[in-house]
Parts: sequence; C-alpha cells; structure tokens
Amino acid sequence: MKTIYMKPVVHTAVAVAVAALLSACGTVGKDFVAPQAVATPAYRHAAAEPQEQAARLPADWWTVFGDATLSQLEQRALHDNPTVRAAAQRLVQAQAQLGITRAGELPTVGVSAGVSNSRTSAETPMGVTFGHKSIKGTEYSVGANFSYELDLWGRVRRAIESADAQALAAQDDRDGVMLMLSGQVATTYWQLRGLDADIAILNDALATRRESQQLIEARFNAGLSNELDVSRTRIERANAEADIQEAQRQRNTLEHALAVLVGASPSQPILPPAASGVAATLPQPPAIPVGLPASLLGQRPDLAASVATLKAFNAQVGVAEGAFYPSVSLTGNFGFASETLSNLAQGNARQFSVGPLALSLPVFEGGRLRANAKLAKARYDEAVANHEGRLLTALREVEDALSDVQQRKQQGDVQAQAQQAAARAVQVAQARYDRGVSTYLDVTDAQRSALASDRAAAQIRTQRLLATVAVARALGGGWQQGAPEATVAQASR
Repeated sequence: MKTIYMKPVVHTAVAVAVAALLSACGTVGKDFVAPQAVATPAYRHAAAEPQEQAARLPADWWTVFGDATLSQLEQRALHDNPTVRAAAQRLVQAQAQLGITRAGELPTVGVSAGVSNSRTSAETPMGVTFGHKSIKGTEYSVGANFSYELDLWGRVRRAIESADAQALAAQDDRDGVMLMLSGQVATTYWQLRGLDADIAILNDALATRRESQQLIEARFNAGLSNELDVSRTRIERANAEADIQEAQRQRNTLEHALAVLVGASPSQPILPPAASGVAATLPQPPAIPVGLPASLLGQRPDLAASVATLKAFNAQVGVAEGAFYPSVSLTGNFGFASETLSNLAQGNARQFSVGPLALSLPVFEGGRLRANAKLAKARYDEAVANHEGRLLTALREVEDALSDVQQRKQQGDVQAQAQQAAARAVQVAQARYDRGVSTYLDVTDAQRSALASDRAAAQIRTQRLLATVAVARALGGGWQQGAPEATVAQASR
C-alpha cells in the first residue's frame, strides 16, 4: 500500500523537475547594460587642488556644519515628515508588487475537501438503462492540485526582473525624497539664521539711531541744531524699526516652513527668537569634497533610480517579446474520493492525474502583440533619453553650486572692504558734524551706507552657506545605494 501511495507523488515530482529544467532553456529580450559614466575629467568650478575619485560626504552630510541645532532638526524631519512616510509606503507597495510577480515563477498548490449528496432521475436514458432506477448517494472527497507555467522563454523571469528593478527604483526614490528634505531643512535653517543676523544688525542700528535722535533733540532744545536734523534722526529711527518688522515677518514665514518640514505644527516654536551677539553669528561654510563627475552616477539617488527604471523598461521589452512565443502549462491533482467517510483513506479511494501539458501559441492577434512590443521599446527609448537629461541636469546643478561657492567667497572678500570703508565714513562724518564742518545729512548718508554694507555682508555669508548646502545636495549628500530591502513576500517566508 505504501508503494501505491508514493507513485503519484513521484510522478508529480518528476513532472515538476522536468518543467523546471525546460524553463531554463532561454530568456527573451536583451540583458540590461548600465549607461556609461560621465566622461568629463573634472568639474570646471571645483577648487584648484586635485579632487579624489572617491571623495565623499558622510551619510549625515549636514554634520559637516558642526551645528547641533541643525542636526537635531534634520533627525526630526527624517523621522516625522509626512512626505518621507509616504515615500516609504510607495516602497512597500513596490516590494509587495515584486512579491506578487515572483509568485508566478513557482507552482501554485491548493487543497480541497468536500461532501456532496446527489440523486439522478430514473426516467432519463441512463435511469432507463439501469431498469428505471435512480442513482443516489453521498460522496466525500479530499485532495490537492497544482498548476505551473513552464517559463521556457524567460517571460516570467523578465517580469520578475522588471518588478525587482521597480522596487529598487522606489527605494532610491525614497532616499531621494530624504535627500531633498534634508537639503530643504538645511536651506531653510540657514536662511532663518541669516535673518537672525540681519535682525541683530538692525537692532544695533536702531540703538544707534535712538541715541542719535536723543542727542540731536537735546542739541535742538539747546539751540545748537535745527529742526531738519531732528526730523532726519526721527526718519532714520523709524526706518530702522520698519526694517526690523519686515525682517521679523520674513523670519516668521521661514520658521513656519521649517516647522512643517520637521513634521510639526506651524504654531509650534522651532527656534528661539532672533537675538544679537553669538546667537546671530553665522559660521564659515565648510569645505565640501566634490570628487569627479564620473562618480556622480553612484552618488545621487535620483540618478540611481533612473538607472533602475531603465532596467525595468528593458525587462518589459523582453516580456512583450515573450508574448510571441508559445506558453506551456502543466496541471495535476491527487486525492481521495469515497461514498463513505470511513473508506476515504483506503487505497482504492485514491485518484490522481498529471497533465495535461498544455501549449498555447498565438496565431492571429490583429497586430496587438507587435504593437505592444513596439510600445515597450518606445518606453525604454524614452527612459534612456530622460536618463541622459537627468544626468546633464545633475552635472549642471553641481557646476552651478560650485560656481556660487566661488563667486560668493570673492563677493564676501570685496564686501568686507566696503564694510571697513563704510565704518570709517561714519566716524569721519560724525567728527565733521561735531566740529560744525558739515551738516547732519552727511552723518545720515554715512550711517545708511554702513547699515546697507553690514546687511549685505550678512546676506553674502548666508548665501555662502546656502551654496554649500546646494553643493552637498547636488553631490548626493553622502548617499550610497544599499542592498535591495527585503520584499514582503521574502519577509513572510
């Protein structure tokens, strides 16, 4: 009896083994070849010293600024921002789709059990044959069945390759969202810090304007000045107060934006109010290692996602070509059926079948298959063109950012000279006014020039920090492509 029970299992195992062997015969479509790296030897606006091919930022690239507050904000944003969570769920969807596609590579097996009661008519031809007797009874059954598509031409394998590439592209897209978010947080933070520095300068100017107003009003009351000088001091003091209110308005807007980026309510304070002194001082921007353009393809998640998308479309071309070839499927079942439940497990109650080994070949589809293959090829060619465009855009972003770093540094050096000259002009104008050589208008003009020069210097320092952030983001922010994360199907196995 043991031998009788094993034969169907042996037949099934042999059939599956043969099917698996046949499925390895070949693969339709062309294997994917990754695009070539950029041939540019070096960045045009990079620093004069040689740049190493493997120069990279740390994974937490914002730490190069040495700002604890910025690092804390970045961590909050990456953890709490809804956009990051949405991108993570898109990755989960792509991984689940990969699990669904991979299931097509394996046989499907099901089990069934049932009980039925039936009675045939005694007046049918069959009933008359049996002497006008009806056939009635109860049937108990239990069994298993399987079906398997033999992937002779690799169509299923190409579909899995496409789904796997799409999952990797979703993973890279998620990393790209995180990189963009971290860049937005750093940009908004340094813009806000720049406004803090501007407000500190305006507060100092307002204090000076108030002292000047008090002094000129005292001189006017003593008959040593005129009403025009008093009006000028009041105008300058009011203008300074108005500039502070405008800067504060801009700061509030940036703080609201920063709160949303870190996943908090705009009504929640993110940073302390603007203050003068050390709190409003802007640091020097750090040096960013740029490496060579040839390494850019592996440093930016958006470019890596573009390559993965190319691979997915290339595999889809193979899937479309596989539709021209025959599809072969194998089915089988094994189980027991009996009129009585007590005899269900008896050897005579067993039943099984292996087959049919079915072949299906498209003969006439009205051009649908050919059009579908043409569509898949056109999508791949479009993806190639889009990838080339993204690569050129990435190179432009790096060059733009490096150019900004260079020009802002030179601009800051020249602006420092203007600051020194403007500060000296205020001293000279004040001394000439005190001696009665010139009018207070000269003092007012010198103060305006000094204030504009100081504010311009602060803006340039802010722009230098923003340019450094742009360089880090354009270079991928220290990103490295990790191994594909486990799919839902793999995790459940």
